[in-house]
Amino acid sequence: MLTVKEMMTPEPITLSSKHTINDAKRLMDSKRIRHIPIVSDTHQLQGLVTQRDVLAAQTSSLEKSVGNDDPMKATLSRFLTHSLYTVAPTVGLKSAALFMQKHKIGCLPIVENERLIGIITDTDFVAIAINLLEIQEETEPMELEGESA
Repeated sequence: MLTVKEMMTPEPITLSSKHTINDAKRLMDSKRIRHIPIVSDTHQLQGLVTQRDVLAAQTSSLEKSVGNDDPMKATLSRFLTHSLYTVAPTVGLKSAALFMQKHKIGCLPIVENERLIGIITDTDFVAIAINLLEIQEETEPMELEGESA
């Protein structure tokens, strides 16, 4: 059985709750990611900021085009998703995928001894599916031209 530890992104890109939503947006744009775990100095997972959070802040910012309360300058502590689903590194890939599908979530932080050690995302599962399809194509018997079954 393959585990999430074997397929996760180890040491994911993180920010602290002191960073701003604007910091998260710039990081997401530059690294082409959609989820940023928020961790403490000791790497304990505190929450998660997603691309949806950034988009909501931008919309909110547009609505308040005048004023000092620009949501994009707010610290991430205001936007954290605190009720997180996490898994241990020993969880099977299939179980993790089914869990993500059931709960309609795009990523699972991987936590060991209360510390963030990795992340697995829906994009990782798409890559896994592509690899499995390629393996299947390579192992299928080739049909000879002109032969019918």
